[in-house]
Amino acid sequence: MIQVITGKKGSGKTKVLLGMIDDAVAATNGAIICIEKCMKLTYSVNHKVRLVDAERYNINGFDMFYGFVAGVLAGNYDIKEVFVDGILKIGGRNYDALGELLEKLDILTGDDVAMVFTVSADSEELPESVLKYLIPKKD
Repeated sequence: MIQVITGKKGSGKTKVLLGMIDDAVAATNGAIICIEKCMKLTYSVNHKVRLVDAERYNINGFDMFYGFVAGVLAGNYDIKEVFVDGILKIGGRNYDALGELLEKLDILTGDDVAMVFTVSADSEELPESVLKYLIPKKD
């Protein structure tokens, strides 16, 4: 299952993501991974979550990101949830390519692994291939 949180910089996407991570730590019996660039969440993410720096592994582009995630999942069948903060910082601002990535990851993970992404963009800018994974905003 793939989910996307959108909004401009400073709109609270990461705060929502951190809340979802805390909920996952309390409810999930499997491993939880958080992928980001530059390790800004080091002191914000629960110590039970494996924090991965995409920059450390020189992940640049959506194809490299897909391969990395596929490898991580192949190496650990206990992973139940993956959280990605700032996917556009990792893959670039090609929204159509982002939609293709999300579709491929949806096929890869199926019902076994939940993935949540933050995307620094307004929903109006994004193609349907990304919007179909959008988490509805709570009132």
